Amino acid sequence: MGDPGLFTPHSVTWQMHGDPMMWVAGVRALYLQALHPRAVRGVMQNSDFRRDAWGRLMRTANFVGTTTYGTTEAAERAGARVRKIHSMLTATDPDTGERYGIDEPGLLLWVHCAEIDSYLHVLRRSGFPLTDAQADRYLAEHRVSARLVGLDAETVPGSRAELAAYFATVRPQLAAGPEAREVDDFLLRPPTHPLLVPAREVLWRRVAQLAYAALPPYAHELYGRPAPAPDVVTRRLRAAGALLRSVPAHLRWQLPPKHILRAMARLGPQARPAPYKVGR
Repeated sequence: MGDPGLFTPHSVTWQMHGDPMMWVAGVRALYLQALHPRAVRGVMQNSDFRRDAWGRLMRTANFVGTTTYGTTEAAERAGARVRKIHSMLTATDPDTGERYGIDEPGLLLWVHCAEIDSYLHVLRRSGFPLTDAQADRYLAEHRVSARLVGLDAETVPGSRAELAAYFATVRPQLAAGPEAREVDDFLLRPPTHPLLVPAREVLWRRVAQLAYAALPPYAHELYGRPAPAPDVVTRRLRAAGALLRSVPAHLRWQLPPKHILRAMARLGPQARPAPYKVGR
């Protein structure tokens, strides 16, 4: 047996992160993260979001894949790289002129919680079988990923109750400022080659709209755009989940960067992630 990594094939995380609805969940996380003015400024002022949004999304996916399915050394190295980059970046509040580091614990915690909540919410609501106890276990496991980005694991919500309490506390700080509006506009209409505009309208816009619809009601209120009724959203998430999961996993996992295939090559075919393994 090779190195099972930080989470191991016995974790809830190992099984969940192989699900194709993680892509929809990732877009939901972007929508949610953009509602924290200080956090979204850190992104917008330190990256060319509009020109390199796909690259940013792929780098996030690569980080999640490496920390989930990579070796312990690879995961720790990825975390160290993220911490180093964050330690060198700052942002400026345009209203007060305050300059602050984007590695402030409060900002890192918001990004972490919005991301992990999105993964858990979208997968469960789209039909991934997970009990409440297993959902709590998933959140507790991600104190590990929180540590990798520079957080004190003890300060990170490790259950659904703790996560709900955290969101209730941070809710007054959220707003759909100019940067959030820019993210919203970009996610609905990302720049693309003119010949690909029809595909963007047919495919990508549906993904973005579904991710937006899966946000909590307060996020819809802040953005000022309505969403379908909750039962309609749930039906659409389940339909999307059924469609994406009908694509054979060995085909889906061929897409770069192939973290799951490399993990199976390292650990053996028994390391294959699957929903039915969550309760083992």
